[in-house]
Amino acid sequence: MLTEHEIKEIEKEIALYPVKSAACIEALKIVQQHRGWVADEQIKDIAQLLDMSYEEVDGVATFYNMIFRKPVGRNVIYVCNSVTCYMMGYESIYQKLSQKLGIQWGETTSDGRFTLLPNPCLGDCDHAPAMMINSDHYNRLTPDKLDEILEKYK
Repeated sequence: MLTEHEIKEIEKEIALYPVKSAACIEALKIVQQHRGWVADEQIKDIAQLLDMSYEEVDGVATFYNMIFRKPVGRNVIYVCNSVTCYMMGYESIYQKLSQKLGIQWGETTSDGRFTLLPNPCLGDCDHAPAMMINSDHYNRLTPDKLDEILEKYK
């Protein structure tokens, strides 16, 4: 069930659009901001609030890779796996992260500190390879830079 605070925030977004359904992405982001992810129950609640079907809201939620449909770690690492990052060595970045954290794509460390996700493009092709941790962007990565970067996130 959505909290009163979440409902008020979503209603503010609804007021900005000519139709309720146009606020769908913002509604999902609001719930995720408060809860860390969006469960099936919140999809149902958002659908009711926006006069949409469960399937319509779920379709939006699953289309966007930064809307989480299951719990994630405190810090989400997005490694760009675009063609350019691939050519510039993203695989060595992924391998180092996977080895250091003991997880594969889509997994979360046992302490809940990190979740590791691929991202099809971070828009930084001229400085590849690139990754984001939460909203912090890193580029021109090498495996040697990763230890220092990860230390910033508790």
